[in-house]
Amino acid sequence: MNAAFNTFLLELAAIFPVVNPPGSALVFLALTYQTTPEIRRLLAWRVARNAFFVLVGSLSLGALILRLYGISIPVLRVAGGFIVAVAGWKLLSEGSQKEREATADGVSSANPLDQAFYPLTLPLTTGPGTIAVVISLGLSRSSYTSSADGALLILASLIAVIVIAAAIYVCFANADRVERLLGPGGTDIAVRLSAFILFCLGIQILWSGGSELLQSIIHPPPAAPV
Repeated sequence: MNAAFNTFLLELAAIFPVVNPPGSALVFLALTYQTTPEIRRLLAWRVARNAFFVLVGSLSLGALILRLYGISIPVLRVAGGFIVAVAGWKLLSEGSQKEREATADGVSSANPLDQAFYPLTLPLTTGPGTIAVVISLGLSRSSYTSSADGALLILASLIAVIVIAAAIYVCFANADRVERLLGPGGTDIAVRLSAFILFCLGIQILWSGGSELLQSIIHPPPAAPV
C-alpha cells in the first residue's frame, strides 16, 4: 500500500507541472477566444477526456510504440517542440484579432470542436514533454509489473492520471471567468503573454531534444563487445 501511495505521489508530482493545467488554461482561452462559454466547457471536457487517454496510452504502451517505430525520446521532443513553437509563434503574431475578424455575427466559420484533439490536447496540453515524462515513468515502473503489487501500482498510476485530467477540466472550463475578470484588453495581453510562453516552451523542448541528439553524436555510446 505504501508503494502504491508513493507511486501515486511520484507520478502526480512528475506529470502535473509538465501539463500545468492552470497555465495551459490561458493558452486554451487564447485559442478558443471566439467561442461561447458553453462550447468552451464542452471543449474542456473533450480535452480532459483526450488527455486521459493520451496519458494512459503513453504510460502503458508509449515505450512499446516508440520501440516499434524506432523513434527515440529526443527525436520525439524535437518534433513536438517544433510543433509547439510554431503554434506559439502563430498565436503571438495573430493574437485574437484575426479570430474576431474571421468571425461573422459571432459565429466562426470553422467548427471549434474540431480542435479538441489537435492542437488543444496534442501538443498543447499533453505535448511531447508530457509524453516523454510519462513514458519514462512507465519504463521505471515496468520492473514491478511482474510482482504481486503490480496491479496495485497500476491502479495508483491510473488514479494519478484521473486527478490530472480532472484538474485540466476544472481549469479549462473556468477559463471564461478569467476572460470576464481581465476584460477585452487584459485578455488580449494574456493571449500574447501565453503565446510567448508557449513559443518559449516549444523552443525549450526542441533544445532539450536537440542537445540530447547532439550529445549522442559528440559522445556516442561505446560499441557492444563482439
